[in-house]
Amino acid sequence: MIGVTVGEDGIARCAWGASPPEYRAYHDHEWGRPVGDDVGVFETLCLEGFQSGLSWLTILRKREGFRAAFARFDPIAVAAFGDADVERLVADAGIVRHRGKIVATIANAQATVRLRDQHVSLAALMWEHEPGARRPPKGGDALPASTPESKTLSAQLRRRGFRFVGPTTVYAAMQALGIVNDHLDGCAFRTSAEGERARFRVPQ
Repeated sequence: MIGVTVGEDGIARCAWGASPPEYRAYHDHEWGRPVGDDVGVFETLCLEGFQSGLSWLTILRKREGFRAAFARFDPIAVAAFGDADVERLVADAGIVRHRGKIVATIANAQATVRLRDQHVSLAALMWEHEPGARRPPKGGDALPASTPESKTLSAQLRRRGFRFVGPTTVYAAMQALGIVNDHLDGCAFRTSAEGERARFRVPQ
């Protein structure tokens, strides 16, 4: 994943976002665009946890299955899941059937609800760790696996009861949620992501 690539449509993209179609749509319309609602942030954090050890393409292709299985990632609904739900989900071929990650998703919903009870937004907590301005990355090899901000955020989330939120997973979520803009220098979508961030109101 070095530099950008120009597709048959003449548009320059981060190399990973050129194909297949699922990657292209995700790269062009979602990745790096700011998300500020708790449901969207919760979904992304959980899906990044499920992705650990797998291809993100697998997660994208199963995303609607995940949404159906996990009450469209409503934290209050998922927090109420019990043992019967865990067994239902372990048998659901529409998702990644990893018991530990399923249980972690329920625990993360419960942690999100506890934050709300303390008048803390999960989205606001994530956005508190937005880094300062930095130069656009020139190539995929310039992208870190984690950063000081993702390490700090990971530690905070774990202290609050979240699981499968190591620094690498958290950094991937920060990239996806637009907390960092890692579209490469020369990618046509870097500027549009920057524009959305300029208009975005950081959750409090």
